[in-house]
Amino acid sequence: MSMHGLLTTTLGCALTAVLATAWSAAPPTEPTRPTATTVRTTEPARPTAATTVLTHDGPVRGTAHDGYRTFEGIPYAAPPVGGLRWAPPHRSIPWPGVRDATRPASACPQPPGEVPGGSTDEDCLHLNVTTPDGAGPTRPRPVIVWLHGGGFTTGAGISYDAHRMATRGDVVVVTVNYRLGALGFLAHSGLPGSGTFGLADQQAALSWVRAEIGAFGGDAHNVTLAGESAGGYSVCAQLASPAAAGLFDRAIIESGPCTGRPDRPFAPSSVPLSTARATGADLAAKVGCGSASDVLACLRRVDVSRLLTAQDTDQQPAYATPLLPVDPATAITVGRFHHVPVLIGNNHDEGNGWAAGIIQAGNPVTPDTWPDIVAAFFPSPGQSLGQAKAIVREYPVHRTDGGPVFGAVIGDADFACPTERADDLLAIQVPVWRYEFADEHAPPLTSGTPPFPLGAPHASELPYLFDLGGRPRDLTAAQHRLADTMIDYWARFTRTADPNGPSSPHWSRRTVLSLAPDRIVPTRTVRQRHHCAFWNALG
Repeated sequence: MSMHGLLTTTLGCALTAVLATAWSAAPPTEPTRPTATTVRTTEPARPTAATTVLTHDGPVRGTAHDGYRTFEGIPYAAPPVGGLRWAPPHRSIPWPGVRDATRPASACPQPPGEVPGGSTDEDCLHLNVTTPDGAGPTRPRPVIVWLHGGGFTTGAGISYDAHRMATRGDVVVVTVNYRLGALGFLAHSGLPGSGTFGLADQQAALSWVRAEIGAFGGDAHNVTLAGESAGGYSVCAQLASPAAAGLFDRAIIESGPCTGRPDRPFAPSSVPLSTARATGADLAAKVGCGSASDVLACLRRVDVSRLLTAQDTDQQPAYATPLLPVDPATAITVGRFHHVPVLIGNNHDEGNGWAAGIIQAGNPVTPDTWPDIVAAFFPSPGQSLGQAKAIVREYPVHRTDGGPVFGAVIGDADFACPTERADDLLAIQVPVWRYEFADEHAPPLTSGTPPFPLGAPHASELPYLFDLGGRPRDLTAAQHRLADTMIDYWARFTRTADPNGPSSPHWSRRTVLSLAPDRIVPTRTVRQRHHCAFWNALG
């Protein structure tokens, strides 16, 4: 197992405990399909009413709430089952009568975690629409299409309750399921779409939005593609994909920098097609199809649960493919990407959650253990020892600060400095706004007591934008104001490609906006704090 896989296995997803509340207990006969409406506790319970919208595939009946409407589990592509397993997404199948869109549909197949019990239901290419009252064909609102994170292995669109974004921001929000794990990213010679099926699903969802969102009150000509972590990296991939041309008008990238690398294993990245094919061959052998006369036919007969057990915990899109011809890092370096405005950022303490998990898994960080930990988690073929020594010198560990120092190394190497690099490269061609989420008292995403204060770790900005799992986070009054400010920035960027407004601190394109309850100010000190010159020199 690779180091990235070890991290995934050891730590799991930082959002699991929070997002799992989006899924109710399923009936015994269908253990992977949620059947109850997401619980929302942001307002007193009150009667809701049905609301119906006509799509090209048939009418859908959603739910009218106080100030907004929701439509859950709308198919945007045909179920990728049977011969469509490991095929590009096909057009969705029209339905007779009115389709019930008042309850979540299945998450895409994934191991237990965010979705209790996991999922084995391949009929999962659905999306969810949240639209504010007043939006309609005569008054269309800007659209945000949200791609969830989860390491390309876990996650679901329904986990992100977007009603605060929709109502305060006055925007239509679409959250998307896409194929994950081996079902989303298998590569095999002779298989069209190898290594990029999940990215192709995202493009199919964007095509659906262009065609259908007007009926829900969205402006089909003003679509922002947004995501966090693997979802943020997906936005980078779509920026670099020729097939995504014309599918979106702006981009928001949260903690998924376009310049991620496989040798910096905490952040998402892509891999060459040759590497992805080797992983696919290994999977085929594990499930007994490696020597079959027709390997793909054999793989398509394998039960989903067996594939999930056998798949590598590493999952990355493959480049050198028709959908993703080059690594997104290369694409933005040479300027071969879709020239749309970008809002990009990271959190101040991205690496602290991983550092805490590794320590709690039995790996204390002390002056004595630090060199070995650096060598293990930041390998560099051919020069591992020299690189490890340089990192130890740049980030010395003392008797009591091992955890925060380890977290700083992860955060700088995998998120802050790659984000700065992506910012610099993108800004040569397009307008770019960069932020740093810096609330050192952000509410924890998991239960238990960490071995050191986590500050603003990976994914901690999400509760300020969404009610994760349909439940509001325990924010202070100041944090609620910060959440409102962030939604205002995000929504104005979606509306006009400029996040600035009359009441919020001005955000300059060539500075970093620091977002915290006690300071929402432009700052020029982030680069020095994150030692990016060191990481650039290290290579």
